[in-house]
Formats: sequence, structure tokens, C-alpha cells
Amino acid sequence: MKQKQLYISLVVFILLCFIVQIVGSFWTKETVATWYPTLTKPSWTPPDWVFGPVWSALYIMIAVSGWLIYRAEPSPQRTVALTFYACQLALNFLWSFLFFSLRSPILGLIDIVLLCLMISLTIIKAWPLRPLASLLLIPYLLWVMYATSLNAGIFLLNR
Repeated sequence: MKQKQLYISLVVFILLCFIVQIVGSFWTKETVATWYPTLTKPSWTPPDWVFGPVWSALYIMIAVSGWLIYRAEPSPQRTVALTFYACQLALNFLWSFLFFSLRSPILGLIDIVLLCLMISLTIIKAWPLRPLASLLLIPYLLWVMYATSLNAGIFLLNR
């Protein structure tokens, strides 16, 4: 790949991930101030200010990971890895809508469990292609697993 194409493709992956973040924050903005504070939350819920910086760092790692997978030699394995990557990004995108816009912890929980699965499959399928791409997704998986526990706790505490 030519140098210019490499940079353009990296920018595309970064923009894609930050669009997911921006739209997600748009969906959460109102309910974070109105509905979310009324919910009973698990004792392990972090302060609200933690989420923005953590997600910003994670989205950069997610973007670089996708870009590294994309840069791998075209093959059926790369196609599978990119498909799982796209699925996890779509589920990530959908979670904010389900949990916050629809105010549905159960739909959010279903989505986030599938998100954990898709991130795991992306890590597994990317490893033979680009181990660094897999390693960059591990903090994301760990955070989403933690978020899954929060989502489950909120669902159980607010039924």
C-alpha cells in the first residue's frame, strides 16, 4: 500500500470510531442528565467523568486495531476478522441507543453481551493476521466486560 493510502485509511478508521462515539454521546446526552441519575446503580459504578476519557482512549485503540487488520494481506481470514470488527463496532454503536435513548437496560444488556462476543471473536481472528491488532482490543474487551457487569447490575436493581 502506498504511504498516502496508508494514512488515508488510518484517518478513515479513526473517523469511523469517533463517529460512533459522537453519535453515542448524542443519544446519551439528555438521559444522562435526566433518566440515568434516577437509576439505582451497582456499588462498583465509577464516577460519570471516567467514561469520556476511557472511551476516547479505547476508540483510538479500536481504530488502530481495525486499521492494522485492514492492512493485512487480503485473504478469507482478513475478511472474517474485518466482518467481526464491523459487527462489534455496530453493536457498540447500537448500545447507547438501546440503553439510553430507549431507556432499556435489558436491550442494552442483550446488546453488550453480543458485543463482548464479537470483540472476543475479532481478537481471535485478528491474532494470526496482526497480533498487535488483537492486543489493542484487549483493554476494550476488559472495559466492555466491566460495563456488562454495570449494565446487568442496573437491570437487576431497577426491575
